[in-house]
Amino acid sequence: MSTEPSPAPDTSVPTCYRHPGRETYVRCTRCDRYICPDCMREADVGHQCVECVAEGNRDAHRTAPRTAMGARVAASSTPVVTYSLIGACVLVYLFERASREVVFDYMMVGLGLLDGQLVGVAEGEWYRLVTSMFLHQTEGSFGITHILFNMWALWAIGPSLEQVLGRWRYLALYMLSGLGGSVLLYLVSPGEAAVGASGAIFGLFGAFFVIGRRMRAPTGPIVFLLVINLIITFSVPGISWQGHVGGLIVGAALAAAYAYAPKARRLAVHVAAPVLTLVLLGVLVAVKTADLSAQYGL
Repeated sequence: MSTEPSPAPDTSVPTCYRHPGRETYVRCTRCDRYICPDCMREADVGHQCVECVAEGNRDAHRTAPRTAMGARVAASSTPVVTYSLIGACVLVYLFERASREVVFDYMMVGLGLLDGQLVGVAEGEWYRLVTSMFLHQTEGSFGITHILFNMWALWAIGPSLEQVLGRWRYLALYMLSGLGGSVLLYLVSPGEAAVGASGAIFGLFGAFFVIGRRMRAPTGPIVFLLVINLIITFSVPGISWQGHVGGLIVGAALAAAYAYAPKARRLAVHVAAPVLTLVLLGVLVAVKTADLSAQYGL
């Protein structure tokens, strides 16, 4: 029989893994390490340490639900961008009603004569390419119906696109579509003036169709609406077909980039597509400006 003494029982007290001087008997339910009250975070069952909570938050962020276009599903379904665009157009319209100078100073015109002075994009007033999409007619054959129709269309289809694309993709598509309409007008008819959000609205029409096709959703209603508006565009005098067609082309092209980007490189494509579109439009404006400068000795 062995006469060796039995090993002494382990009487050491467990301590917090982050604070070795603090005794504790509570374990993290995720990693099983001892944690003191300062390191405890309440969990569905028991407590977790701060590191496990942070890791869990990172996992939740990586697995956040996303739409078919890769946009993170927003906590609120309120179409903030759409409502902001409508509000901006209405506010500018009120300024127009108060002073017609707003229209003359910010409407889209490539090269024109105002009060005996040359004005327009070719004269360095590049901002007209953008500001014109927030202006609308206040007089003439269209009157208030111009802004009413555009804002109705934006309210009708904007929220759905904003939800599926996410806010920044949607805003980029809207602004670049409007810019595309202004640029086509500048390239084809630099002497003509135009105002209105119609180029951006046509861009949304094109995007709605492309994304609907990609998601195998019914596209009949948007095709009908688009065809009717194109007929009106080319049959009613005083409508800038260049603005409508330019917006439609840019909106459809950007939507195609959003919808058909490879999933592995989706974010990179979604960022690159608007940037490259902006660069292309800028180059076209620069080339046209150089041509007009050489032609008229500006």
